[in-house]
Amino acid sequence: MTEYTNRLSKEKSPYLLQHAHNPVDWYPWGEEAFNEAKKSNKMIFLSIGYSTCHWCHVMEKESFDNPDVAKVLNRVFVCIKVDREERPDIDSTYMAVSQMMTGTGGWPLNVILTPDRVPVFALTYIPRESRGGQVGIIDLANQIAELWSEGREDVERRAAEVLSNLQSLNTRNARKKADRAVLQKVFGQMESMYDEMNGGFGSSPKFPSPHNLMFLMRYHFRTGNEKALKMALNTLVKMRLGGIFDHVGYGFHRYSTDSSWVLPHFEKMIYDQAYLMMAYTEAYQITGEKFYAAVTDEIFQFISREMTSPEGAFYSAIDADSEGEEGKFYTWRWQEILTALGPDDAELFMHIFNIDRMGNYHDEASGRVTGRNILHMDKTIPEIAKDMGISPGSLEKRLESMRVKLFQVREKRVKPHKDDKILADMNGLVIAALSKAYRATGNVKMLDAARKAADFVLSTMYMEGKLKHRYRDGEAAIEAYLDDYSFMAFGLLELFLATMHASYLKKSVEFSEFLKAHFLDPWNGGYFNTPDFGEPLPVRFKEGHDGSVPSGNSVQSLNLLRIGSILSRDDFRADAVSILEAFFAEMEKSPMFFSFMAIALDYLTAGNYLVKVHGRDGEAGKTVDAVWKGFHPNAESIIVESDNQELLRILEEPVTPGLMNSDGIFICTSMNCLPPVDSSEEAIRTISK
Repeated sequence: MTEYTNRLSKEKSPYLLQHAHNPVDWYPWGEEAFNEAKKSNKMIFLSIGYSTCHWCHVMEKESFDNPDVAKVLNRVFVCIKVDREERPDIDSTYMAVSQMMTGTGGWPLNVILTPDRVPVFALTYIPRESRGGQVGIIDLANQIAELWSEGREDVERRAAEVLSNLQSLNTRNARKKADRAVLQKVFGQMESMYDEMNGGFGSSPKFPSPHNLMFLMRYHFRTGNEKALKMALNTLVKMRLGGIFDHVGYGFHRYSTDSSWVLPHFEKMIYDQAYLMMAYTEAYQITGEKFYAAVTDEIFQFISREMTSPEGAFYSAIDADSEGEEGKFYTWRWQEILTALGPDDAELFMHIFNIDRMGNYHDEASGRVTGRNILHMDKTIPEIAKDMGISPGSLEKRLESMRVKLFQVREKRVKPHKDDKILADMNGLVIAALSKAYRATGNVKMLDAARKAADFVLSTMYMEGKLKHRYRDGEAAIEAYLDDYSFMAFGLLELFLATMHASYLKKSVEFSEFLKAHFLDPWNGGYFNTPDFGEPLPVRFKEGHDGSVPSGNSVQSLNLLRIGSILSRDDFRADAVSILEAFFAEMEKSPMFFSFMAIALDYLTAGNYLVKVHGRDGEAGKTVDAVWKGFHPNAESIIVESDNQELLRILEEPVTPGLMNSDGIFICTSMNCLPPVDSSEEAIRTISK
């Protein structure tokens, strides 16, 4: 007879379902668990992770699947499992505890709570047995049990101190007027951390951080600083050549564990694909070089093939592990390549992609040689073709034939786990990326994919005036967070600009107004991560700094400025200024970690333009194409046509024969409208000032 009752089997989260057969008496987050903790007078063991997390898998295998560990956990604690992607509110709260207590964070995140949900201790990965000064999970549980039974007052006093310190973390400085001079500080910090040889920032691990690159491209646009552009472009090239890029199936892995982008952590996250697509799109707009457009198409191919649901929405992530090993699906033995390609092609392929007979991939944890290889390049195809004395086109064609053969071989392998939950915030980012890429490249398939995803979210995850955060297995659930509304508003705004369908703009406005009604901090400015009707947690957090993706406050500040420009909404502009002022003191202290908010500040302070044309004929059409295909980050282009009555109404555009028949190109700033211009060249000169 079992001594536990694991309650996760009825959950929708792939991460919780991965733990549904552990001998640990897991509860999902909820009142049943908290009531049991109070009833049984037990502390809570809260474990937070996500389904594609490598070290979460390690800890499950070592500890949560182990009957001896489970027996101790079940005796000492009420155990709760949380999927951080389903409940970012819980994750951000207790991650702040970990960073406050230990100076670090990460997943798995394990937190010891009182029955009242107040944190006392926080750790990330915990080994099964104590070693090297690191406490093991069994010893930890026994120590906690002793503390709780013999020194409960001390534990509760510590909990009160932790709660007080946690609440003080959320106390913001007084609002401070945002000054564009901080943009120089953002660039300066990036410049000081820039890796001249390999691109990117810092040493290792090295993250793509595409929002930093997007800032650098705007900084170059505004100041003419060539170093800023070089930093962005070099990083984008080095990432595409490196092992962080999947040269066989496309798409980018999570991050590089080394400084040269060779050894990746093999997860693939949908948000990385989205922001990297934006960064490569903007690099193409600046340079006109097909290399960058080709990368956006490669990312799109990967997303379409591997991360798109039958309904057209986008999945969350793909695991690093398969068959119990990280990277096994993505790495290659020398003999496998030789067999698949034959001697002649294999020799060329191995030379270009740095294949070693003994293997170039060393296990990250143990350092042991695996005999497998990570594909990575030292030069671009044009550079290699020049060395070989052949045309880049012929080399590309030959390499593509090899890639397809290897892809077909790889498809027969056991694939990594795919987290197929659909998140509103992540879908908003992909919709934005695809819409931007469509305008720059003209790839209609990207626009179709963006529209399908948007229509799915709006028809399936939006009900009774509220968004749901997660959809899986026929169920839309969990009240949406700041990121859901702000990222979807971003995606719908970009989709509107690609289609001129007013319904997308209206919904972007609606989501922005909902944020103001239910997420606003009326005293200090900015938006909380959770709505005023959400589940109460020890602290209601408000964040402005960027992480793996830009913060919801950063994205929404830019959304408000752009919508305000399109609709002449001074209230939206004022709300954006309020966000910037709420976080500006922090931005001055850590400028590089507010790079997306710096993009919004640039949009506000450098001036922005609304380019309005009537129809797509003649110079009007040329102007739209030039705005779309060039890099004009502070200009929005609107196409007004007499039969688009919904758009005319939302723009409050007067429908007069003289105006609608005008060939003029109308350009407005945040302060006034300029005299109409007659040529696309003149229009582009105006918005490029």
